[in-house]
Parts: sequence; structure tokens; C-alpha cells
Amino acid sequence: MLPKTMTVIEAREAGGPEVLVTGERPVPEPGPGEVLIEVVAAGINRPDVLQRQGLYPPPKGASDLLGLEVAGKVMALGLGVTRYKEGDEVAALVNGGGYAEFAVAPEATTLPVPRGLSLEEAAALPETVFTVWHNVFERGGLKPGEWLLVHGGGSGIGTTAIQLATALGAKVMTTVGSAAKVKDCEALAAVRAINYREEDYVEAVRLITDGHGADVILDMVGGDYIERNLKAAALEGRIVQIAFLKGSKVEIDLMRLMMRRLTMTGSTLRAQTPEAKARMAKAIEQRVWPLIAEGQVRPIIDSTFQLADAAGAHRRIDDPEHIGKVMLAVKDAGISRSS
Repeated sequence: MLPKTMTVIEAREAGGPEVLVTGERPVPEPGPGEVLIEVVAAGINRPDVLQRQGLYPPPKGASDLLGLEVAGKVMALGLGVTRYKEGDEVAALVNGGGYAEFAVAPEATTLPVPRGLSLEEAAALPETVFTVWHNVFERGGLKPGEWLLVHGGGSGIGTTAIQLATALGAKVMTTVGSAAKVKDCEALAAVRAINYREEDYVEAVRLITDGHGADVILDMVGGDYIERNLKAAALEGRIVQIAFLKGSKVEIDLMRLMMRRLTMTGSTLRAQTPEAKARMAKAIEQRVWPLIAEGQVRPIIDSTFQLADAAGAHRRIDDPEHIGKVMLAVKDAGISRSS
């Protein structure tokens, strides 16, 4: 029998990690086409940080609670749900509400836990994998044999992009900010990790690719990187913007874009339609989930915090030294699945 209330994490106001506090809310009921998940673990993502800071409000109809990815057990089914049954272990992309003991998720963006992964590991996948798949492969059109440049290679997005692009036949370069991250990213099969504190990444990309440049650039930095990306891109290159850690308002010379026939694009995931997310989920289950089950792609987890210490988890993700995903443990995540 389900409880009537649950522990959640609320942001009492916009601000730093200290604004995240525990609260109590009614357990939500799944609507048509939704499942109710008893959350074992939830991932921390950069959009959560922006929402905490008051810079990224939830879309209309979404929960005001933080948390865009969860894993756990299905506890109840909304009208019309046919794929899952109570007790199934799943990982899900949600529109909000992940920092809680229970969360509702659309059936269309709920996927079975990949073979060999624990629920904690599975919770590190949805937001990151959906973002990488859509931006690198759908918007960026990365093909086998091409060069991908990933900025922020030590992040959850970066570590996923390095592995997934490599597994699908591309060659990956990445920028990082420390010698430790150089070592970690090259261990994940990056052809070269460039320490931007010591090297000009534009020149490094030219040398690594024998003057060809990057066919696809995944950028979450923005600022002065925007114009430098135009210089690092290959002829017919595609630059995909997913965040602006250094700012989105810059003055750039677009002549290089025209002369080298470049494409600049970008997206956010949360605001996309349910139909678009459902389409991504089908492609990811077909193309990415088997690579995870085979061990070619795996979630890189930096650290795990208890739900009540969500502020500590946010302090860690705000620390540029973290590598991979920061997680919240809501219940005992158990051992790795082997079936």
C-alpha cells in the first residue's frame, strides 16, 4: 500500500545550495500515459542548478521540484499504460519532481534498466543520454570516422559523449581544466584531452586533426568559446550549443561561418514536446541501451549523496573538480544487476 505523503527536496528561494531543504508533499498520482515510480536514485544535472538559482523555471504543468532523471520501481500505472507492470525496475526522464521518494514519469520516456546496471547507475543515464543523443547525433549528425570536439569532457554530458561517440565509430577530442581530467577522459577513449589552462584548444584541434578541424562541436561553455569554435570547426562543420557557462551574449564575426559553410544550432531538452522525447527514447533504446548492456558505454559516477543532503550534492556539482555524475540516493540502491 502506498503512503499518502513523501519526503521531497524543495528550494525555499532562489540561491545557492543552502536553499535546498527537505519537505513533505502528497504522493503524486500517475495521469493517463504515466507511471508512478518509487525512486531509488536521482541524478543531479546542470538544469537543476539553474532552476535552483531562479534562472530556469519549470515549464507549465511540470512539478516545481528539481530532478529530471530517476530510477526505481514502478508502483502504479496511469490510464492507458501497457508496457510496464507494478514492480518493474525502470529509469525515466521526467519533467521535474525527481528529488523525492516518488515521481511520475511519462511511459514514453521510461525505459527498462539496462542489463548489468544497478538502479543508481541507471538513474545517471536519462537526462545525459537523451541530451547527448539528440544534440550530437540528431542535431549534429555525427558520423563514423568524423571528429567530435566536446567541451567540458569531465562533466556527466562530457563523459557520456566521449564514450558514446567512440562506441559509434567517431574520433573524440575534449577540453578539460586539469591534468587529472586529461587522464580520466583519455582513459574513456578520447583520442586527446586538451587542458585549456595550458593549451589553445583551437591550435590543438588543428594539430590533432592534421588541419581538418572538428566536424561536430558540442559546447556548453559559450562566451569567448563561441567565436573560437568557428575557428576550430572543419569545413561543413556543425556546432551545437547546449549551455552558456561563460555567457550567451557575445560579439562574433560570422564571416567564417559563411566561408566554411558551418552550421550553428542548439537545443534544450526539457521544453521539447512529449512526441519528440518519445521519438528520442525509441532511438536510444534501440541504439544506445545495447551499448550500455555490452559495457561499451557506462555511467561515470563522481559521488552519491543522501536525499536529505541535496545541498551537499549541489555543492559538489558546483565544484569544477567533479568528474562524471553527482547522484542522490533516495533508498538503498542495492547491488549491480546481472540478469
